[in-house]
Amino acid sequence: MRLVFAGTPAPAVPSLRRLAASAHDIAAVVTRRDAPVGRKRVLTPSPVAAAAEELGLPVIRADRLDEDATGRIAALAPDLGVIVAYGGLVREPLLSTPAHGWINLHFSLLPRWRGAAPVQHALIAGDAQTGASVFQLVPELDAGDVFGELAVDIPGDATAGDLLASLAEDGAGLLAEVVDAIGTGAAVARPQAGEVTYAGKLGDEDGRIRWDEPAPAVLGRIRGVTPEPGAHTTIEGARFKVLAVAEAPADAPVLAPGMLALHGKEVLAGTGSTPIVLDTVQPAGKGAMRAADWWRGLRDATPVAGS
Repeated sequence: MRLVFAGTPAPAVPSLRRLAASAHDIAAVVTRRDAPVGRKRVLTPSPVAAAAEELGLPVIRADRLDEDATGRIAALAPDLGVIVAYGGLVREPLLSTPAHGWINLHFSLLPRWRGAAPVQHALIAGDAQTGASVFQLVPELDAGDVFGELAVDIPGDATAGDLLASLAEDGAGLLAEVVDAIGTGAAVARPQAGEVTYAGKLGDEDGRIRWDEPAPAVLGRIRGVTPEPGAHTTIEGARFKVLAVAEAPADAPVLAPGMLALHGKEVLAGTGSTPIVLDTVQPAGKGAMRAADWWRGLRDATPVAGS
């Protein structure tokens, strides 16, 4: 088939590479425009744009799939549109432009966690399982019939970044299978069934650690917002980032929520239940460091983290 692929961030790249290596023809890759990155705000292509150019594929840069983008895509006469984390909505008439419409690779087991940040919300909610779904794009958000899915158990120490990278690789294979099935006419889609939940885009407030919550909830939030938007608290009024955490050993002392203490060689933080271990942190104005190294530089041996 003749495909148009739309995607922007790194998790979309494995799918693009998988389809580029298939028997299908990618007529164009649609991605968001180059954006300023880093402290120097250097204008940088999206990960998908960089991969497409490496693969020698035509690129359409568009922050919105507006009339101009729709016209350029329609002129390619695609058989199928494929979208993976593009970052914009596909509306009519573009939705109906490809002969087979559009399919979307989404990183959850639909209808749980429809929306922009499904992996992050699954971790924050303490879900034991997640996965990836390939579904037919319809006007309603992530509500189309599902062609295929894969389920995975969530590792206890996985961050959102870890889990998304893994699902991006596994999901690329699932997506390629569905594209092949649509091409041969063998694809069968089923309506979504089950409780619908939504995973809105996360903001800075979502990364604020609630120390009065029980340890599993604190660990889930920190891992769910890592690397973006990032977990943070305050110590003596200054922002303090928490980059990596672990469960505390069984003999860890009870600490009040937000209280920090050294236990052996580990820095503990109190929660609403048992404490957790701070592994890697980033104090204000400094780089990432081991929590134990940060602790050794303190004057006050029992700081309290803000809520």
